[in-house]
Amino acid sequence: MEDIIITDREKLATIKKAMADGGADNLHILADFDRTLTQAYNGKVYVSSLVAVLRGGGYLKSDYAAKAQALFDHYHRIEIDDSVPLPEKRQAMKEWWIAHFKLLIDSGLKLGDLEGIADSGMVKLRFGCEEFLANLQNKKIPLVIMSSSGVGREGISIFLKRAGSLFDNIGIISNEFEWAPDGKALGVKQPIIYGMNKDATLVLDFPDVFKKVKNRKNVILLGDNVSDVEMIKGFAYENLLKIGFLNERIEENLDCYKASYDIIILNDGSMECVNDLLKEIT
Repeated sequence: MEDIIITDREKLATIKKAMADGGADNLHILADFDRTLTQAYNGKVYVSSLVAVLRGGGYLKSDYAAKAQALFDHYHRIEIDDSVPLPEKRQAMKEWWIAHFKLLIDSGLKLGDLEGIADSGMVKLRFGCEEFLANLQNKKIPLVIMSSSGVGREGISIFLKRAGSLFDNIGIISNEFEWAPDGKALGVKQPIIYGMNKDATLVLDFPDVFKKVKNRKNVILLGDNVSDVEMIKGFAYENLLKIGFLNERIEENLDCYKASYDIIILNDGSMECVNDLLKEIT
């Protein structure tokens, strides 16, 4: 089994007991998508996201990759600069996402490109994730996937459908394109979801998702970045269990993850720990 770190065993035992007492009817899962439900590595190849496969796969116009890199070079400096005031940084991140969506559309994004990503074999569900998703479906436990993905709700839906795991208990909160009848992307629907506004207040903009979870106050949160713990912000939970996947630069990032997560799964590990935990609780 891969290395697993439990930051406070007594706290974990308390949360598990409270969730077990509440039962499956009071539980829902809140999860990031890229590098959380999916593997960060395909063999030795790092696969950062679905949109990274799109960028590297030659699906769009030839100048797309260079222009996307230029946007990254400009805005990533702001993203990692702690001296930039938070409101200014939040506005810059929103600008980045809007500019990148415009670039995708101008570069000829088509619905078939998202199907090509799903069929490419580059992105894979994390080992044990198919079992995890099936168990949630069988126990009627809602899963909310919250993602600022550049290929959005459609890309995630197509990927899960191809994997045979797009179940009706799954709600996806992500960016969503407007499509022409011929399958060409025309625009992006509001709200624009980016890293710094990805929290539970967005659920109100997705009433079909909110209906699934509003009375389920015990939450298991899954993420791969420290910022993913903010996904729960705005939701009035009773018990929260946070599980983080630390996929790379482990020594450099471990202390931050320990401060943020109750359980940390190292080295792009499997969902085995999560599956065992779910069985204990339910």
